[in-house]
Amino acid sequence: MQPYQFITPKYNLLEDQDGTTIKRTQEITPEFLDQCADNRLASVSNPMGEFHQFASIPTAVVEKWLREGFNIYEESAKAIVARLRKEDLGAFITTQRSL
Repeated sequence: MQPYQFITPKYNLLEDQDGTTIKRTQEITPEFLDQCADNRLASVSNPMGEFHQFASIPTAVVEKWLREGFNIYEESAKAIVARLRKEDLGAFITTQRSL
């Protein structure tokens, strides 16, 4: 499996007559998605140890889920993968193994 490069989210303050808003953006590159796909394919032949990566979820998705009441830090891997699939974000799943 290849190590991931962090994709730093960007935060901008937008001011208008209604007040100030924080705009959060994060670019998800084709290389990042390719790396997830490569790691997903490699997961079949790599031994599953005590720690097994099952997804690489961008900060923007984690923050969205937290705002919606889904705390990724307290949920099981199975629940996280199910939510990724439900929201059509399966490209972030990095394993083909059952959880």
